[in-house]
Amino acid sequence: MSEVEMSVEKHVFEADVARLLHLMVHSVYSDKNIFLRELISNAADACEKLRYEAIVAPELLANDPAPRITLTLDEEKARLVVEDNGIGMSRDELVESLGTIARSGTRAFMERIEAAQGKEGAQLIGQFGVGFYSAFMVADNVDVVSRRAGSDKAWHWASDGKGSYTVSAVELSDAPARGTRITLHLMDDAKTYTSRWTVERIVKEQSGHVPVPISIVEKPGEEPAQVADGTALWTKQKSEISKEDYADFYRSVAGQYDEPAATVHFRAEGRHEYTALAFVPGSKPFDLFDPDRKGRMKLYVKRVFITDEAELLPRYLRFVRGLIDTADLPLNVSREMIQESPLLASIRKGLTNRVLTSIEKLAESEPETFAKLWENFGSVIKEGIYEDFERRGQLIALSRFRTTASDDKPRALSDYVKDMKDGQTAIYYLTGDNLAQLKASPQLEGFRARGIEVLLLTDPVDSFWVTSAPDFEGKPFKSITQGAADLAGIAKQDADGTTSAETSQTVAEFVTFAKAALGDAVSDVRTSERLTESAVCLVAPEHGPDRQLEKMLQGAGRIDGAAKPILEINPGHSLIAAIAACPAEDAAFREDAVKLLLDQARVLDGDKPEDPRAFAERLSRVFSRALKS
Repeated sequence: MSEVEMSVEKHVFEADVARLLHLMVHSVYSDKNIFLRELISNAADACEKLRYEAIVAPELLANDPAPRITLTLDEEKARLVVEDNGIGMSRDELVESLGTIARSGTRAFMERIEAAQGKEGAQLIGQFGVGFYSAFMVADNVDVVSRRAGSDKAWHWASDGKGSYTVSAVELSDAPARGTRITLHLMDDAKTYTSRWTVERIVKEQSGHVPVPISIVEKPGEEPAQVADGTALWTKQKSEISKEDYADFYRSVAGQYDEPAATVHFRAEGRHEYTALAFVPGSKPFDLFDPDRKGRMKLYVKRVFITDEAELLPRYLRFVRGLIDTADLPLNVSREMIQESPLLASIRKGLTNRVLTSIEKLAESEPETFAKLWENFGSVIKEGIYEDFERRGQLIALSRFRTTASDDKPRALSDYVKDMKDGQTAIYYLTGDNLAQLKASPQLEGFRARGIEVLLLTDPVDSFWVTSAPDFEGKPFKSITQGAADLAGIAKQDADGTTSAETSQTVAEFVTFAKAALGDAVSDVRTSERLTESAVCLVAPEHGPDRQLEKMLQGAGRIDGAAKPILEINPGHSLIAAIAACPAEDAAFREDAVKLLLDQARVLDGDKPEDPRAFAERLSRVFSRALKS
């Protein structure tokens, strides 16, 4: 037995890979064709990586400098072979690349598709190809033979996708001179992928613009026929590129299978010259809320792929996919130096401005498309209001918000300001986790009674940007759960311009009693302008965070304790009037009632009673009194 034959190693797939392969083998997908796009994309990346490494080590190219991808069809043996002459993989790289999952977006994909049923689950795979593993949608066995450029060893990876794989050394005569050869042993229902017409159609539809030539060998031993010339799409004039061409390239560069919502393609000339081709996806990428929040823009220098880790856009535009190609950087630039380059800063600024301008134009010319874009990415774009001081005004104007007057259709702040009431001096907002809960908030009652529109903000970032955004068109932002409501100067819609009656002496005395009874549980007790239907509510003091931001900071351990809230009482509510009218000698009942009112306000605010046992005891005493009367 030879040394090569003795070197077979058996491995078990990482748990996440095993889950993914189970989905591939046992689920039914709407479009299995994506496997070919994924394998071609990986092959193109391997060729690009070789071009990059060959900058400092040109001997890696040997006598085969031209990159290529070759698809060999074997109808007789039901096999499809995808081969490239790219960088190739070592034994360790095979194990790392094909035995584990590094992208958190893949895990998010699996969680969604496992939760999806029927048609939705079938559509998800078409939006996220999950790379190499998509091969198991059409193949019951996959062999990978790879030889890294410059190495005198080649390796064979093999699996049936059922939980394990093997890695073994292979004779150099059975391996590519450089690069990777993937052999798919096709399932019975996938033998159509040995048809020249089928494969060529898929290549032209999905991968026609990858920057590496693609050829098809119709039968083993025949001459290859080129079906894609490897011309980089971004180097062409915009007039030469169709909408379908852009969509095809977007899918290959973004790893998604939808239509782009917006395309940004331009050439910058002058002090710095570069070409940009960027896409706003038509649906949410699965890694949109990846904790690393990295972008997915690729940097090329003279059509040589350099890195996809350069910060070419701010984090709040991390959903944008595409590339930048410049001739103004040296090909052998280190990836560390890239981040410090003045050119990169210029590119970042220019690209950010063009992407935002494109989105603004979309809002004006195609409101329905923009509405979908905002639904997908609005919560991320709003991070820029907090993070990007230079463009804060532009981002606020671009933003859309659900409001008490929007009927669930987001509105621009320019429309809000236009519809402000006479005497209204601020843009009012309410933050929280749930739209339905916000709509039922007692703090809204006084504003609703006066026809004052309130922004309903449910994204976590909303609690932060409103504190840093000074104003919009001269109107400051004001939380309706903080400080005084300042509504006295605005008439109620059904009150013929009159204001509320003055608080009765009895209720005023009850407020004084409540302050004493509650002690340091609250910072104040006062009558409310903002309540019309509910008896009580809680608000935050004038200075400091509002109620929602305070909860978020406390939950994240950023502050030790919450400020004491203010209990506001509706002086016109029948319950308040009844409790206030109780005789002074019934102080024990009045104290129970006051503390129950505070707990009621806490519940309305989405919290729990501070002391559940004491709450239950008070409630029992009040019930007992009511039953005896």
